[in-house]
Amino acid sequence: MALVIAGERSGVGKTTVTLTLLASLRRRDRLVQSFKVGPDYIDPMFHQHVTGRACRNLDPVLTSEAYVQQCFARHSQLSEYALVEGVMGLFDGIGHRDKGNKGNKGTRGQGDKGTRGQGDKGTRGQGDKGTKGQGDKENNHAQCSMPHAQSPTDFASTAHIARLLDLPVVLVIDCSRLSGSVAAIAHGYRSFDSRIKIAGVVLNRVGSDRHLCLLKDSLEPLQLPILGVMRRQDNITIPDRHLGLVPTAELPELNALIDRLADLGDTCFDWQRLLPLLKSEPLSGFASSCLSASFPVRIAVARDRAFNFYYQDNLDLLQQLGAELVFWSPLEDAGIPKDIQGMYFGGGFPEVFAQQLAKNSSVRDAVKTAILKGMPTIAECGGLMYLCEQIIDFEGKPWSMAGVLPTSAVMGGRLTLGYRRAVALQDNLLVKANTTVYGHEFHRSHLTLTPTQPLFETSRYDCDENMGCEGWGLPANIHASYVHQHWGESREIPQQFLKECLKVASSKTWI
Repeated sequence: MALVIAGERSGVGKTTVTLTLLASLRRRDRLVQSFKVGPDYIDPMFHQHVTGRACRNLDPVLTSEAYVQQCFARHSQLSEYALVEGVMGLFDGIGHRDKGNKGNKGTRGQGDKGTRGQGDKGTRGQGDKGTKGQGDKENNHAQCSMPHAQSPTDFASTAHIARLLDLPVVLVIDCSRLSGSVAAIAHGYRSFDSRIKIAGVVLNRVGSDRHLCLLKDSLEPLQLPILGVMRRQDNITIPDRHLGLVPTAELPELNALIDRLADLGDTCFDWQRLLPLLKSEPLSGFASSCLSASFPVRIAVARDRAFNFYYQDNLDLLQQLGAELVFWSPLEDAGIPKDIQGMYFGGGFPEVFAQQLAKNSSVRDAVKTAILKGMPTIAECGGLMYLCEQIIDFEGKPWSMAGVLPTSAVMGGRLTLGYRRAVALQDNLLVKANTTVYGHEFHRSHLTLTPTQPLFETSRYDCDENMGCEGWGLPANIHASYVHQHWGESREIPQQFLKECLKVASSKTWI
């Protein structure tokens, strides 16, 4: 079946609970596939570190409801167990807008029915909802007959994904500052949407045996299973910074932390109840399309501590289309890889490693030379910053970068965050003029100069609030933008990129 781990809000410990489950399963030599709701890059790194398998993002804004279902079906059936980590609180999403005729995205607004047929399973509560009223009706804590019309801000929430996939939900509750009120929280979440099946709760940050007794006594009338109890753990902390958790590549003590989580997981969960819920089942009716491997080119993909924000599905698409991916490090390598026909710089934390990037002048020069010679190049967010003349860090210190773009990236306290609807203002490396794409921004930098011929005019996804023009497409062989894109429902984008790379291969002007 598989299971969704949801929180009653952000910061309740969803990621810790998820990693504890994954670590304990892997210690048992179980093959487990994980998923993450939303556009996040960092939580999936931790999942992959534990499971040894790439975590897959489930995001109907960046892709579509149908793609979410297909992605889950395709990857979950290859493992024994499957687990989905939610985003924010269970019902926290955004307003939905019709994406028009952009591939499957047009099905986005169809009430979550997804192609699975089961009404709204896409949101979190999936299969459970049907059982939601079951058994509760007979006691005084029966669920209210809440209307279950989709909330206007429920799209892309954990609940939306649970409904789409028809999966039960485990609700993680932070108990550090409550006792008897836990029942009101649990009852409210269970009864809010009858389509969501709350399989049970995990009580996190429990302070003492007496505290646990109070929590259990409060929950007992609800007959809602307690599937786990996690005590306050002062010795288990994952460091964070300005954009969330510190990525796995920067944590030398991570394996020891994962071992402690596995120890905790062995004793704090009700495995007799959890294992059947986590068991993955083959799903039918989700045919995956085959791609023609017609682009035999080599693409240099920057991947190190500074650049590591990539959706695995994007990398898979490039390979399925025939590309050979050559991973390399702008931090550590002496030059760019040989015999390549394209470059891909993902996001990450170049500002944290700006001094080291600046010192590697041979790589900076090689990148600039390759681009000026016509090398097709994608640079997203952190990658865009690397192509600037400078990165000016939080302390105001400037560090030289590749110098392809006549602007500097300045770090600041203001966070730019949210889904974007971006309309191409002109033909560029990846899309034609007037094409609409959907992406996500998440950064604390801004550019000192804006491009004279920007790639996109952007607006918020869920409304028409204009967010301005952005993106660099000059020289014409680059696509440098703060907007992160997932290509799952836009396969024409990697195809167009590789087509341009193939021209480099055909001209024999290899770097």
